[in-house]
Amino acid sequence: MTAMMAYNCISRWSSALGICAIVAIIRPAHADPRAVVELFTSQGCSSCPPADKIIGELAKDPSVIALSMPIDYWDYLGWKDTLADSRFSARQKAYSHVRGDRDVYTPQAVINGSAHVIGSDRASIESAIKDTDKSAGVMSVPVTMTLTGKQINVSVAAAKSPAAARGEVWICSISKAVPISIGRGENRGREITYHNVVRNLLKVGDWNGSSGSWTVPLENITRDGVDAAAVYVQDGNRDKPGQMLGAAFTSLH
Repeated sequence: MTAMMAYNCISRWSSALGICAIVAIIRPAHADPRAVVELFTSQGCSSCPPADKIIGELAKDPSVIALSMPIDYWDYLGWKDTLADSRFSARQKAYSHVRGDRDVYTPQAVINGSAHVIGSDRASIESAIKDTDKSAGVMSVPVTMTLTGKQINVSVAAAKSPAAARGEVWICSISKAVPISIGRGENRGREITYHNVVRNLLKVGDWNGSSGSWTVPLENITRDGVDAAAVYVQDGNRDKPGQMLGAAFTSLH
């Protein structure tokens, strides 16, 4: 979309809403993640490639969990997004409802479940990360995810802040890099690589503020092209998603 269309176009679509959970997965010793950045993007949006590139850059930062969530509401413009999922369109709209605005556009980045900015504006993304980090409870819950045989073990620590008292735990199947050759539409003739693309969402359980653990069979999240996983704990529920309380990311191979 052009920048003007991006601001003016409002999503009219809704469908089953998924919440891509993020809990910490075992990985080398790093500080706990400071942010979850969700990019709502589309292969049919001419304004999106710069944002897609930024997500690739953020994906290299171990303190940021950067996720691409391709939406499907621009498919009618001449190119059907090959990675799009209607659940992402519904998730983006749910965020808008929680905020009380009608700001649903591409490329849109949602930071820590609360702030939203134009996804191609790196400075605004960094500023939103700093601003949301000031909120009580945001990314305050330690989470770990370990691979054992053919299963993933997810553990969520007890809440450190009264603002993080409950939430939902979700796991995302991730493809770390997906090159796509676009044949029609606004990006016709371009090959774009999409980074940390969410390919499936699975609710792990409900978290009540106390420490908890869950086991997920690896076969429930793997599919062709999936080579990583992300888990997050989020306030609210899939219809009314709130702030991110904790998250993690790991490679599966």
